[in-house]
Amino acid sequence: MNPRNPRIASFVALVVTLTPCLLYFVGAIGHDAVKLVTLIGTIAWFIVTPMWMGRESSVTDRDVQI
Repeated sequence: MNPRNPRIASFVALVVTLTPCLLYFVGAIGHDAVKLVTLIGTIAWFIVTPMWMGRESSVTDRDVQI
């Protein structure tokens, strides 16, 4: 994973957090597996997301036309 783009890591962590819930809903995995994988994804998301949330956007008001 590219350390210069933490948004990708943040998205992957979010997918890891949500996927076990869907797999449990369809009966593919058990409850203990859901808890473990969701916990891991949540921790990863909370670690990675602040790395890019505070960054300045490269798009300015002049670049956007409404």
